[in-house]
Amino acid sequence: MTTKIFKALSEEIRLRILALLFNDEACVCEIEAVLNLSQSNASRHLSCLKNSGILKSYKKAQWTYYKINGEFSENNLELMHYLQRKVKETPTYQQDLNMMKNCKCESMCK
Repeated sequence: MTTKIFKALSEEIRLRILALLFNDEACVCEIEAVLNLSQSNASRHLSCLKNSGILKSYKKAQWTYYKINGEFSENNLELMHYLQRKVKETPTYQQDLNMMKNCKCESMCK
């Protein structure tokens, strides 16, 4: 399982997804819009993070929402604290957060 976790964390776009989800859950369409991803590309990255146990998802109508898996966080507390600190240092962090706030304001998934 450890290999899956580190493989999931090995791509910048997945770290950007995590940075967004450390703040709040998000719908796939919001993640696509903020990170300028196609639906298939977003799904591939989200599936990798989910299959490694880092994320959980649930459906609400036709929308799929993703959030950090609480059980994973509890079992990997040091890793999660490290990631939460380090993703804030990435050059795109603040821009991504601002874009997500705009998406939430627009209620894209309603």
